[in-house]
Amino acid sequence: MAITVASVHLLFLVIMTYGLPFHRAACIEIEKVALLKLKRGLLGPSHRLSSWVGDGCCKWRGVVCSNRTGHVIKLNLRSLENDGVDGKFGGEISHSLLDLKYLNYLDLSMNNFKGTKIPKFIGSLERLRYLNLSAASFSGWIPPQLGNLSRLIYLDLKEYFDLNAYSNKSSQNDLQWISGLYSSRHLNLEGANLSRASTYWLQAVSMLPSLSELHLSSCGLSSSLLLSHLPILHPFL
Repeated sequence: MAITVASVHLLFLVIMTYGLPFHRAACIEIEKVALLKLKRGLLGPSHRLSSWVGDGCCKWRGVVCSNRTGHVIKLNLRSLENDGVDGKFGGEISHSLLDLKYLNYLDLSMNNFKGTKIPKFIGSLERLRYLNLSAASFSGWIPPQLGNLSRLIYLDLKEYFDLNAYSNKSSQNDLQWISGLYSSRHLNLEGANLSRASTYWLQAVSMLPSLSELHLSSCGLSSSLLLSHLPILHPFL
């Protein structure tokens, strides 16, 4: 059957729109290496990352790539209920994450990092739109570098801390850093010690023009101020 000009043109449009098929099967080499470095730093059950072998890293568990470019855009390592207590990740979060330059979604929640601090370099993942570190047993204060994530829409740090390593003095957080989150719509800091921000937290959250949902329960702040001055939000205190 003769190949018409119209069919060639149609094929060209499909390739330009969706990319060649192999883009959905393999990711960019430097990003595959970055993921393998991350794997080496994590401690925990091997079965959760058993698929992280070979060249087709876009098919690895928790990894999502762009169909158009092949770049890693999503990394979901959240621990699920059926993973069990022994199914949680710990260890070190590798700096190699910075080589995932198109990453816009990162979920490390519900793991057990045993009181290590939230890595400051996460604030350099400038394309992030979703970040969830809730209940991951970190320690210390929230790194102000997270305020560099100007594209972030969803931030969940609910009970990010390890209760065994959470001291009142070392974990007192301020809120100066949230002024950079001007794209944020959902902000959950439930359980975080915000005592250092007790005199200005209202002004800080009021500077976020897109914010529609705010969780600040058990943060040591006055709920009456939020209820009387921020009626447009859906507060949880």
